[in-house]
Amino acid sequence: MSIALKNTDSTDRKLSIQYGENRITFLLKQSDRKTLAITVHPDMTVEVKAPKKASLPEVKERVLKRAPWILKQQREFETYLPAQPTRKYVSGESFRYLGKQYRLKVIKADQPVPAVKLKKGYLEVHLSGKTDQAKIKKALDDWFRKKARDLLAERFQAYLKKTKLKLRQEPVLDIRKMKTRWGSCTNGSKVILNPELIHVPSRCIDYVIAHEICHVIEHNHSKRFYHLLAREMPDWKAVQKKLNASSQ
Repeated sequence: MSIALKNTDSTDRKLSIQYGENRITFLLKQSDRKTLAITVHPDMTVEVKAPKKASLPEVKERVLKRAPWILKQQREFETYLPAQPTRKYVSGESFRYLGKQYRLKVIKADQPVPAVKLKKGYLEVHLSGKTDQAKIKKALDDWFRKKARDLLAERFQAYLKKTKLKLRQEPVLDIRKMKTRWGSCTNGSKVILNPELIHVPSRCIDYVIAHEICHVIEHNHSKRFYHLLAREMPDWKAVQKKLNASSQ
Protein backbone atom coordinates (compact mmCIF):
# COMPACT_ATOMS: atom_id res chain seq x y z
CA MET A 1 0.00 0.00 0.00
CA SER A 2 1.31 3.46 -0.88
CA ILE A 3 0.16 6.92 0.13
CA ALA A 4 0.10 9.98 -2.13
CA LEU A 5 -0.28 13.56 -0.96
CA LYS A 6 -1.39 16.59 -2.93
CA ASN A 7 -0.87 19.92 -1.21
CA THR A 8 -2.99 23.00 -1.81
CA ASP A 9 -2.64 26.59 -0.64
CA SER A 10 -6.02 26.57 1.10
CA THR A 11 -6.83 25.42 4.63
CA ASP A 12 -8.62 22.40 3.21
CA ARG A 13 -6.35 19.85 1.57
CA LYS A 14 -7.08 17.18 -0.96
CA LEU A 15 -5.31 13.93 -0.15
CA SER A 16 -5.40 10.36 -1.36
CA ILE A 17 -4.30 6.96 -0.12
CA GLN A 18 -3.79 3.70 -1.95
CA TYR A 19 -5.49 0.70 -0.37
CA GLY A 20 -4.82 -2.43 -2.37
CA GLU A 21 -6.18 -1.75 -5.85
CA ASN A 22 -8.32 1.15 -4.64
CA ARG A 23 -7.33 4.80 -4.42
CA ILE A 24 -9.34 6.78 -1.90
CA THR A 25 -9.36 10.55 -2.32
CA PHE A 26 -10.55 12.68 0.58
CA LEU A 27 -10.83 16.30 1.67
CA LEU A 28 -9.03 17.09 4.93
CA LYS A 29 -10.40 19.90 7.10
CA GLN A 30 -8.42 20.75 10.21
CA SER A 31 -9.86 22.91 12.98
CA ASP A 32 -9.94 23.44 16.75
CA ARG A 33 -11.53 20.09 17.51
CA LYS A 34 -10.43 17.22 19.71
CA THR A 35 -11.32 14.17 17.63
CA LEU A 36 -10.98 12.95 14.03
CA ALA A 37 -14.14 12.14 12.06
CA ILE A 38 -14.54 10.51 8.64
CA THR A 39 -17.70 11.04 6.60
CA VAL A 40 -18.70 9.39 3.31
CA HIS A 41 -21.32 11.49 1.51
CA PRO A 42 -24.06 10.12 -0.82
CA ASP A 43 -22.08 11.41 -3.83
CA MET A 44 -19.28 9.10 -2.54
CA THR A 45 -16.91 11.94 -1.67
CA VAL A 46 -14.95 11.46 1.56
CA GLU A 47 -14.43 14.21 4.12
CA VAL A 48 -12.06 14.02 7.08
CA LYS A 49 -12.29 16.51 9.95
CA ALA A 50 -9.24 16.47 12.22
CA PRO A 51 -7.65 18.53 15.03
CA LYS A 52 -5.13 21.15 13.94
CA LYS A 53 -2.45 19.41 15.96
CA ALA A 54 -2.90 16.13 14.06
CA SER A 55 0.03 15.46 11.72
CA LEU A 56 -0.52 14.37 8.13
CA PRO A 57 1.01 10.92 8.74
CA GLU A 58 -1.41 10.44 11.65
CA VAL A 59 -4.39 11.48 9.55
CA LYS A 60 -3.42 9.28 6.62
CA GLU A 61 -2.85 6.30 8.91
CA ARG A 62 -6.32 6.71 10.41
CA VAL A 63 -7.91 6.89 6.96
CA LEU A 64 -5.93 3.85 5.89
CA LYS A 65 -7.26 1.88 8.85
CA ARG A 66 -10.81 2.90 7.94
CA ALA A 67 -10.37 2.15 4.23
CA PRO A 68 -12.51 -1.06 4.25
CA TRP A 69 -15.38 0.84 5.87
CA ILE A 70 -15.00 3.79 3.47
CA LEU A 71 -15.11 1.52 0.42
CA LYS A 72 -18.13 -0.31 1.82
CA GLN A 73 -19.99 2.97 2.34
CA GLN A 74 -19.15 4.20 -1.16
CA ARG A 75 -20.41 0.99 -2.72
CA GLU A 76 -23.65 1.16 -0.77
CA PHE A 77 -24.22 4.65 -2.16
CA GLU A 78 -23.88 3.41 -5.76
CA THR A 79 -27.62 2.73 -5.96
CA TYR A 80 -28.61 5.11 -3.18
CA LEU A 81 -31.99 6.83 -3.40
CA PRO A 82 -31.74 10.58 -2.65
CA ALA A 83 -34.19 12.15 -0.23
CA GLN A 84 -37.33 13.17 -2.07
CA PRO A 85 -38.82 16.67 -1.79
CA THR A 86 -41.96 17.39 0.22
CA ARG A 87 -44.95 17.79 -2.09
CA LYS A 88 -47.91 20.19 -1.88
CA TYR A 89 -49.72 18.79 -4.95
CA VAL A 90 -50.76 22.13 -6.37
CA SER A 91 -50.80 23.42 -9.94
CA GLY A 92 -47.36 24.61 -11.07
CA GLU A 93 -45.44 22.13 -8.96
CA SER A 94 -42.73 20.19 -10.79
CA PHE A 95 -42.63 16.39 -11.22
CA ARG A 96 -40.25 14.19 -13.18
CA TYR A 97 -41.18 11.35 -15.49
CA LEU A 98 -38.31 9.37 -17.08
CA GLY A 99 -35.93 12.23 -16.35
CA LYS A 100 -38.05 14.96 -17.94
CA GLN A 101 -39.67 17.69 -15.91
CA TYR A 102 -43.42 18.32 -16.09
CA ARG A 103 -45.56 20.97 -14.41
CA LEU A 104 -48.63 19.80 -12.54
CA LYS A 105 -51.94 21.14 -13.79
CA VAL A 106 -55.04 20.29 -11.76
CA ILE A 107 -58.21 20.39 -13.87
CA LYS A 108 -61.77 20.06 -12.59
CA ALA A 109 -63.69 17.62 -14.74
CA ASP A 110 -67.07 15.91 -14.59
CA GLN A 111 -65.91 12.30 -14.49
CA PRO A 112 -66.28 9.54 -11.89
CA VAL A 113 -62.66 8.32 -12.03
CA PRO A 114 -59.62 10.64 -11.81
CA ALA A 115 -57.44 10.71 -14.93
CA VAL A 116 -53.78 11.67 -15.39
CA LYS A 117 -52.41 12.74 -18.77
CA LEU A 118 -49.08 14.00 -20.12
CA LYS A 119 -49.76 16.92 -22.42
CA LYS A 120 -47.42 19.57 -23.84
CA GLY A 121 -45.02 19.66 -20.91
CA TYR A 122 -47.75 19.35 -18.29
CA LEU A 123 -48.85 16.53 -16.04
CA GLU A 124 -52.60 17.00 -16.03
CA VAL A 125 -54.76 15.60 -13.25
CA HIS A 126 -58.48 15.62 -14.10
CA LEU A 127 -60.69 15.42 -11.01
CA SER A 128 -64.34 15.89 -10.17
CA GLY A 129 -65.61 17.48 -6.98
CA LYS A 130 -63.25 18.91 -4.41
CA THR A 131 -59.63 18.92 -5.63
CA ASP A 132 -57.90 18.42 -2.31
CA GLN A 133 -54.28 17.36 -1.78
CA ALA A 134 -55.14 13.76 -0.84
CA LYS A 135 -57.13 13.13 -4.03
CA ILE A 136 -54.45 14.65 -6.26
CA LYS A 137 -51.70 12.68 -4.52
CA LYS A 138 -53.59 9.40 -4.87
CA ALA A 139 -54.30 10.01 -8.56
CA LEU A 140 -50.64 10.74 -9.26
CA ASP A 141 -49.35 7.87 -7.10
CA ASP A 142 -51.64 5.41 -8.87
CA TRP A 143 -50.59 6.68 -12.29
CA PHE A 144 -46.85 6.60 -11.54
CA ARG A 145 -47.16 3.15 -9.94
CA LYS A 146 -48.91 1.73 -13.03
CA LYS A 147 -46.35 3.31 -15.36
CA ALA A 148 -43.48 1.98 -13.23
CA ARG A 149 -44.86 -1.55 -13.08
CA ASP A 150 -45.27 -1.75 -16.85
CA LEU A 151 -42.05 0.03 -17.85
CA LEU A 152 -39.73 -1.69 -15.36
CA ALA A 153 -41.03 -5.12 -16.32
CA GLU A 154 -40.57 -4.28 -20.01
CA ARG A 155 -37.01 -2.97 -19.62
CA PHE A 156 -36.06 -5.84 -17.31
CA GLN A 157 -37.13 -8.46 -19.85
CA ALA A 158 -35.48 -6.53 -22.70
CA TYR A 159 -32.25 -6.42 -20.71
CA LEU A 160 -32.29 -10.16 -20.06
CA LYS A 161 -32.50 -10.77 -23.81
CA LYS A 162 -29.44 -8.63 -24.61
CA THR A 163 -27.20 -9.26 -21.60
CA LYS A 164 -23.77 -10.82 -22.12
CA LEU A 165 -23.84 -12.40 -18.67
CA LYS A 166 -24.02 -16.16 -18.40
CA LEU A 167 -26.86 -16.68 -15.96
CA ARG A 168 -27.50 -20.13 -14.54
CA GLN A 169 -31.13 -19.23 -14.02
CA GLU A 170 -33.30 -16.33 -15.08
CA PRO A 171 -33.74 -13.78 -12.29
CA VAL A 172 -37.22 -13.08 -10.95
CA LEU A 173 -38.37 -9.46 -10.88
CA ASP A 174 -40.07 -7.89 -7.89
CA ILE A 175 -41.18 -4.25 -7.98
CA ARG A 176 -41.25 -2.91 -4.46
CA LYS A 177 -40.92 0.54 -2.92
CA MET A 178 -37.80 0.96 -0.78
CA LYS A 179 -36.86 3.92 1.40
CA THR A 180 -33.16 4.21 0.56
CA ARG A 181 -32.38 1.95 -2.41
CA TRP A 182 -33.04 2.13 -6.14
CA GLY A 183 -32.56 -1.63 -6.43
CA SER A 184 -31.54 -4.79 -4.63
CA CYS A 185 -30.79 -8.46 -5.30
CA THR A 186 -31.41 -11.39 -2.97
CA ASN A 187 -29.26 -14.52 -2.74
CA GLY A 188 -32.12 -16.37 -4.39
CA SER A 189 -31.67 -14.41 -7.65
CA LYS A 190 -34.64 -12.13 -7.08
CA VAL A 191 -34.06 -8.63 -8.45
CA ILE A 192 -36.00 -5.89 -6.65
CA LEU A 193 -36.55 -2.56 -8.41
CA ASN A 194 -37.93 0.55 -6.75
CA PRO A 195 -40.94 2.02 -8.62
CA GLU A 196 -39.45 5.47 -7.90
CA LEU A 197 -37.17 4.71 -10.87
CA ILE A 198 -40.03 5.93 -13.06
CA HIS A 199 -38.78 9.46 -12.32
CA VAL A 200 -35.22 8.99 -13.66
CA PRO A 201 -33.91 8.69 -17.25
CA SER A 202 -34.23 5.33 -18.98
CA ARG A 203 -30.46 4.92 -19.13
CA CYS A 204 -30.34 5.15 -15.33
CA ILE A 205 -33.02 2.48 -15.07
CA ASP A 206 -30.90 0.20 -17.25
CA TYR A 207 -27.90 0.87 -15.00
CA VAL A 208 -29.79 -0.27 -11.90
CA ILE A 209 -30.99 -3.38 -13.74
CA ALA A 210 -27.45 -4.15 -14.92
CA HIS A 211 -26.06 -3.55 -11.43
CA GLU A 212 -28.53 -5.93 -9.78
CA ILE A 213 -28.29 -8.62 -12.45
CA CYS A 214 -24.50 -8.62 -12.02
CA HIS A 215 -25.22 -9.37 -8.37
CA VAL A 216 -27.01 -12.54 -9.45
CA ILE A 217 -23.56 -13.85 -10.41
CA GLU A 218 -21.41 -11.96 -7.91
CA HIS A 219 -23.27 -11.14 -4.69
CA ASN A 220 -20.67 -8.76 -3.25
CA HIS A 221 -18.87 -5.71 -4.64
CA SER A 222 -15.70 -7.55 -5.54
CA LYS A 223 -13.27 -6.77 -8.33
CA ARG A 224 -15.02 -9.44 -10.41
CA PHE A 225 -18.37 -7.72 -9.87
CA TYR A 226 -17.07 -4.43 -11.28
CA HIS A 227 -15.45 -6.28 -14.18
CA LEU A 228 -18.86 -7.76 -15.03
CA LEU A 229 -20.57 -4.38 -14.67
CA ALA A 230 -17.99 -2.66 -16.89
CA ARG A 231 -18.57 -5.28 -19.59
CA GLU A 232 -22.32 -4.74 -19.40
CA MET A 233 -22.17 -0.95 -19.25
CA PRO A 234 -18.76 0.64 -19.95
CA ASP A 235 -19.97 4.12 -18.89
CA TRP A 236 -21.62 2.92 -15.68
CA LYS A 237 -19.75 5.40 -13.47
CA ALA A 238 -21.11 8.40 -15.36
CA VAL A 239 -24.62 6.95 -15.41
CA GLN A 240 -24.44 6.14 -11.70
CA LYS A 241 -23.50 9.74 -10.87
CA LYS A 242 -26.44 10.96 -12.93
CA LEU A 243 -28.76 8.56 -11.12
CA ASN A 244 -27.62 9.57 -7.65
CA ALA A 245 -28.12 13.24 -8.55
CA SER A 246 -31.69 12.54 -9.69
CA SER A 247 -34.76 13.48 -7.70
CA GLN A 248 -38.43 14.01 -8.40
